[in-house]
Amino acid sequence: MASPGMTSPPTPPMPPAPRPQRSIAGPIVLILLGVLFLLGTMGVLERHSMGMLFARYWPALLILWGVIKLIEHEQAKRAGLPGRGIGVGGVFLMIFLIVAGLIATGVSHVDWQSVRDHVQLGDDKDFEDWFGGGSSFDYSDQLSQAFPAGSSLHINDERGTITVNVSDDKMLKVSVRKKIRAEKQQDADTYNTGTKPQITVADKIVTLNANTQGAGDKSVSTDMDVYVPRNAELVVTARRGDVTITGMSGNVEVNHQHGEVNLSDHTGNASLTLERSSARLERVKGDVTIQGKVNEVAVEDVDGAVHMNGEFWESTRLIRISKTVSFHSSRTDMEFSRLDGRLDLDSDDLRADSLVGPMHLTTRSKDISLIGLSGDLRLEDSNGTVEVGLYKPGNIQIENRKGDIQVTIPPNTAVKVEAQTHHGEIQSDFNELKIEGGDRQASASGSIGTNGPRLVINGGNGSIEIRRGSVMVAAPAAPAAPSAPATPGKPAKSLPAPKAAPVESEN
Repeated sequence: MASPGMTSPPTPPMPPAPRPQRSIAGPIVLILLGVLFLLGTMGVLERHSMGMLFARYWPALLILWGVIKLIEHEQAKRAGLPGRGIGVGGVFLMIFLIVAGLIATGVSHVDWQSVRDHVQLGDDKDFEDWFGGGSSFDYSDQLSQAFPAGSSLHINDERGTITVNVSDDKMLKVSVRKKIRAEKQQDADTYNTGTKPQITVADKIVTLNANTQGAGDKSVSTDMDVYVPRNAELVVTARRGDVTITGMSGNVEVNHQHGEVNLSDHTGNASLTLERSSARLERVKGDVTIQGKVNEVAVEDVDGAVHMNGEFWESTRLIRISKTVSFHSSRTDMEFSRLDGRLDLDSDDLRADSLVGPMHLTTRSKDISLIGLSGDLRLEDSNGTVEVGLYKPGNIQIENRKGDIQVTIPPNTAVKVEAQTHHGEIQSDFNELKIEGGDRQASASGSIGTNGPRLVINGGNGSIEIRRGSVMVAAPAAPAAPSAPATPGKPAKSLPAPKAAPVESEN
């Protein structure tokens, strides 16, 4: 026992705990990423290849990080030191890698060519540089094949323009212009060899295949100028790129997406199935059928019938159609016997002149103007104005549930009128008509001349005007002269926009 007054020696201080060593996992991952981007900025790797490497192998960086952390943990354990955690900076770097990697992988799996086709971005060089990968290399080729008499030609081109002209002999001749995107010339040469256009003959079918899919996911565009005997039947399938057919006499069938179809000086029938494409047809002797989801349509000088069925997003123009015209969409149903002038149809308006009935028209939310109408008419509209100028009328029935109606009757024309409207008034230039009006509705009836056809007008919330006037319809303009055949090796030019048929009117 210690004696009083004696003190215990002081307790020595505890040595400081050993600090864990810093992890090298983060720096190694950053070094690898830096090397990858450095190769890109030095031009050793193309931007597309650099992005594809990261999109494919980014999980390897996480694996490497985990292996390094495991080795460091075992080393610290053997040294009796505490293991180093990931740390706040490491957590943020890991989150960045995971998010960026998932985005890169998702982007790499997108079919950017289809995206561009869908939104119609065109052949933009910057788009190709970023998403197409590599540089552009050009190639050309020539093919020829004896064309059996009575055969049909099937042309398939995934991407590229197709121009079909009449051959001066019984041969099928093809001039090819190809554009390939690749990282270097050697790769482009390999892709060119794998995407040679092919001609095959089986029974009475000759197939010309552009073979643009032979390079896998690489962008290959093949333009073809095709020369084939005039009477050959054609079946053309194209996904992207314009199609031009001139001077053929056999029937033509075109299945097309994202571009424009031009057909001129054609003797046979023409059937077009379109997906976000436009169509221009001139001087066709046979029938014309257009269906699908269509942008702009212009059809001029057709001796046969015209049938249109689908969705028509932009403008539709018809000029001088000799036989029946039928038009069916989700919003408009229309059919009439002949068009001697011009008809323009878009989302808001329908305007036509020199149209021959019987005509049936049902639509909504359109302003309608029919000038120089001959024959019977059955018209139904709503939420738009209706103007009808009669020329040689048959029985006329007009119903507009919401909107004004104006009918112009030329001199010396006999008609029997029955008109009524709710929440509107009726005005007339003819003393022969008796007009009665109340607080909520008005009506008019009577005969102009004797033994005339019936003119029945039913209005909703709108006024009715029956006017005296004259409608002088000018003779249809003569068709334009046929265009000269395209020079071999050069694509034919697109058809010019049709010109309006002249119309003079006086109300």
